[in-house]
Amino acid sequence: MHRLFSILFFVLTFSSTALTTQAESKTAVFAGGCFWCMQPPYDSAKGVTKTIVGYTGGSKEDANYNLVSAHKTKHREAIEVTYDPAQISYDQLLGIFWRNINPTQADGQFHDIGLSYQAAIYYGDDEEKKLAGASKEKLAKSSRFDKPIVTEILPRTPFYPAEDEHQKYYLKNPEAFQAYHVGSGRVSYLGGIWEKK
Repeated sequence: MHRLFSILFFVLTFSSTALTTQAESKTAVFAGGCFWCMQPPYDSAKGVTKTIVGYTGGSKEDANYNLVSAHKTKHREAIEVTYDPAQISYDQLLGIFWRNINPTQADGQFHDIGLSYQAAIYYGDDEEKKLAGASKEKLAKSSRFDKPIVTEILPRTPFYPAEDEHQKYYLKNPEAFQAYHVGSGRVSYLGGIWEKK
């Protein structure tokens, strides 16, 4: 009987802990051009527990790389970030987003042109919308950019995970990723902007 109670206590405790941990986690969705390049900065952020690259914002009830890259579904390449708000705030996630895109570019990101590469913040509720708007306004007033900030702030829509080969691409194909990361113009642009005092 004692053993039965011990097992029951363990199961209830484990279930409670799992539910609490799940309840404490939140997700955020950002489109920042090529999703390969958005995964490393979020993966390295303390408090981010999981990232998935995929597609969002489209008009179809599914998405895959070939259709999205051909701009046939109106989806954008995006990243879904799962995080612990006790360790990292939504504001900090926004900061990572802004530091990894060109917010003045409307037709895509860097050398990648087209709707699927256009940057956007996808808010999940009114608080996220408010924080996203405030961060965009703050960036616009920073005098860091000599062009208007055009990044869109849009309501969240269904998110479809990308194919396995695109998940953690920077770890699976480090040389190819680095060649693309640099060749796309992202590295040089960001370095020039954020190295300014």
